[in-house]
Amino acid sequence: MIARTWHGMTDASKADEYLDYLNKTGVPEYRATQGNLEVYVLRRIEGNVAHFLLLTLWETEEAIKRFAGADMEVAKYYPEDEQFLLELEPTVTHYEVMAKP
Repeated sequence: MIARTWHGMTDASKADEYLDYLNKTGVPEYRATQGNLEVYVLRRIEGNVAHFLLLTLWETEEAIKRFAGADMEVAKYYPEDEQFLLELEPTVTHYEVMAKP
């Protein structure tokens, strides 16, 4: 199993609106991709900035590529992300899952 993490930041005043947007775009697409096992959306607000960390679990690298494209290290963005995010981080991080419940 492979864990994929993506990090994004919004203005805290847009945090709820961005969460709604994620739940209409990325989250359903993750879940609809064959080989996706789980999707977790984590949020932490620090002052005026809301941090979002998406943690997804995948069966294989091939499954990730079905979602992300051939270069699975490149972050995937949606058209309205630029209206919310303070920056578009170019990459994501992958981890081998070494222990699970």
